[in-house]
Amino acid sequence: MILDLFAGPGGWSRALHVLGVRDVGLEWDQWACKTRAAAEQLTIRTDVAMYPTRPFVGRTRGVIASPPCQAWSRAGKRLGLLDQPLVHEAVEDLATGRDTREHLLTACLDKRSLLAAEPMRYLHALNTVGEPDWVAMEEVPDVLTLWKQYAVILRGWGFSVWSGILNSADFGVPQTRKRAILLASRVRTAQPPAPTHARLAEPESLFGPGRARWVSMAEALGWGATDRPVPTVCAGGGPGGGPEPFPSGSRKTLSDARERGTWVPRPDGVVLQSRREGAGWAARRTRENRAADAPAPTCTAQAHRWSWSLRSNNQTNATVRSIQEPAGTLFFGHRANECTWIAEPASPSAEDADAAAVPEPIRITTREAGLLQTFPADYPWAGNKGQKFSQIGNAVPPLLAGHLLAPHLGVTLDPDDFTLAA
Repeated sequence: MILDLFAGPGGWSRALHVLGVRDVGLEWDQWACKTRAAAEQLTIRTDVAMYPTRPFVGRTRGVIASPPCQAWSRAGKRLGLLDQPLVHEAVEDLATGRDTREHLLTACLDKRSLLAAEPMRYLHALNTVGEPDWVAMEEVPDVLTLWKQYAVILRGWGFSVWSGILNSADFGVPQTRKRAILLASRVRTAQPPAPTHARLAEPESLFGPGRARWVSMAEALGWGATDRPVPTVCAGGGPGGGPEPFPSGSRKTLSDARERGTWVPRPDGVVLQSRREGAGWAARRTRENRAADAPAPTCTAQAHRWSWSLRSNNQTNATVRSIQEPAGTLFFGHRANECTWIAEPASPSAEDADAAAVPEPIRITTREAGLLQTFPADYPWAGNKGQKFSQIGNAVPPLLAGHLLAPHLGVTLDPDDFTLAA
């Protein structure tokens, strides 16, 4: 089997499904488990820290682990950084079969910090019978020093190991989500997958196959496709609930901006290209393809007064990205981290216009957030808005997971298999 620790709503599992394999996920959160059940993924609802390792010994081909990142994430208090020496101690002890977790946990400022040591408990037990063949782990960038400790131990057990930081946008994900990755294998040289995308398109040459331009949010969401002359972004309460962003609780969309004179659809005949690189998810039936190295079609023309961008949270230093760029890292969990579509002046004349004419911010929907994480448009997220957004923000982008897992499985990844918008 393939054992998926801290399986969440199924980012790794979705990638494995596309690659023709299934895993067994261990997950505690009830809503993530409901999502996995609706997606027909095998799941054991349990506390990973309490579950015995014995059922997996002698039966496990691969181990996947994405420990909860809240203790380390820049979106939280980051007490995991202060607890890091204790986590390193726990990993060192578990690697020799000594379980000192209960003692170390009493000294942790954030009880979730020690969860990053849990994969070593499973790996030590499996190593006694020469398992697994491979390991893939993912976390926020600040956990890289911990992955390097894992790497030293795994090399001592006969693994080839690579660890480092990868940018999801370099692999066709419409999001510049950077993550610390560890890849290890007993049967092949561990190395990171070759990037398929770059900030600027790179033509094929004698030195390599070239790379497509980063996938924009507009491309991923299908904005500009022939069957969607105007994006439809339903407003509603944010991840934490709260009032509608439009009066009287009405279900507004960006098409309403068109009626107010602030939105004009793109000219007819300009559509997105569907490419093997996975950059044209939404335009399967096109009348006019754009060149592979051409900029994404804009959702405003020169005469438009406003262009739309995604703001990552409510803080003053929030990342704001144009729809023609990948999103910043999506993270949710409380009201301060709500993502909203905001209108920005598309020209100096618009900037000088009456502030009252500025279109109102519109909260991102779970469907859109899931698409920007490379989940299918119809992925069966369970729970209320807050529970859904929390799952989405914590998930591994399936397309990135597919690039990481395909070499271990001995299969070739086809990015077109991760087609999203319908």
